[in-house]
Amino acid sequence: MGKVLKTERKKGGLRLRVAKPAAWRAHPGESVNVNGVCSTVTRSGPGLEFDYMPETLACTNLEFLHKGAEVNLERSLRPTDFLSGHLVQGHVDATGKIRKITSEGNSRILDITFPPIYRKLVSPKGSIAVEGISLTLARVGRDAFTVKVVPYTWAHTNLRFKQNGDTVNLEFDAIAKYVAHFLTS
Repeated sequence: MGKVLKTERKKGGLRLRVAKPAAWRAHPGESVNVNGVCSTVTRSGPGLEFDYMPETLACTNLEFLHKGAEVNLERSLRPTDFLSGHLVQGHVDATGKIRKITSEGNSRILDITFPPIYRKLVSPKGSIAVEGISLTLARVGRDAFTVKVVPYTWAHTNLRFKQNGDTVNLEFDAIAKYVAHFLTS
């Protein structure tokens, strides 16, 4: 995770500066996932800088970020890295709204709305990325789904700061997207 140090609107776009995790050595041109959005490092120093175009702002929640906000950060997977989880590309498809956050034992349950046009891409026990976090779908409705979050994920991501009504970035399962495209082409 990282804390937003500065946001600056520029020509309809956004420049974002985020505190760099202490152990990171990121260089300009590197790809870093910021709240689920594949982002190019434009400058690296004590903070990482990213520039976002209007198209990215239109389909993500990045425009709502403010100084002091906590964001999820993840470095890109290299071909030689161990794959431990679902495939997440950092290509946000849409945003959703958190309808309700509840607890169940030691886990948190999030009910999140999504645009019904994506209904064919979600299925129970399938995967979805919320704010760049790879999660398993517990339940799926016509325009909402439920995910359950284990304590480790809750403690180490910005989900713990989210509240009912907050907007989150959604990336639907990459394999489901390719299959749906193949079947409709």
